[in-house]
Amino acid sequence: QVQLVESGGGLVQAGGSLRLSCAASGRTFSTYRAAWFRQTPGKEREFVATITSTGGSTDYADSVKGRFTISRDNAKNTLWLQMNSLKPEDTAVYYCAARRPLATGSSRSHATYDYWGQGTQVTVSS
Repeated sequence: QVQLVESGGGLVQAGGSLRLSCAASGRTFSTYRAAWFRQTPGKEREFVATITSTGGSTDYADSVKGRFTISRDNAKNTLWLQMNSLKPEDTAVYYCAARRPLATGSSRSHATYDYWGQGTQVTVSS
């Protein structure tokens, strides 16, 4: 079992930066692929970025590539999302997620993730 708790959301002006954190409990987090998704009212949860269990490989949605950076420190059981050059369209609730090592399916699909945090609101004003 893994429990995830996000923090770091808030209100920021366009062009600004925020760093989201996701604290994980459980000794197995280091073996899980992790990801960030985001969601706005009435829309499906959207893939943002994912990172392998070791942190050796990352993948980003085209909409955030070059602006966002996902990283993790397994010794601290923590996942981060550094968000730079924020745009109003980045406004959403951001969720961290983790999936078991043998999970199948696209790592960009929210349906393949087993554990979720409660979400943190990010609002970007124009």
